[in-house]
This record gives sequence, C-alpha cells and structure tokens, in this order.
Amino acid sequence: MLWSDPPDEPPEELRDVQAKLRRMGIVLAVVAVVMMLLLTGR
Repeated sequence: MLWSDPPDEPPEELRDVQAKLRRMGIVLAVVAVVMMLLLTGR
C-alpha cells in the first residue's frame, strides 16, 4: 500500500447506514428471543 492510496474507510453515509443496520439486527434478535419466551411460556 502506497502513501498516495486513498484510505480504505467507507464514507460517512455508509458508516451511518451500517450502524443503523447493526442496531436493527440487535433489536430484532432481542424481540425474537422475547417472543419465543412468551410463546413457550403459555
């Protein structure tokens, strides 16, 4: 890698979208676990 190469980090918009997707995935996983607990508890 040369010093003149552009940095590998993604642009700001893409990083925001990735953070939102990660948060949404965590929320969906928590909701799925809670739903399973509620459904098996009955």
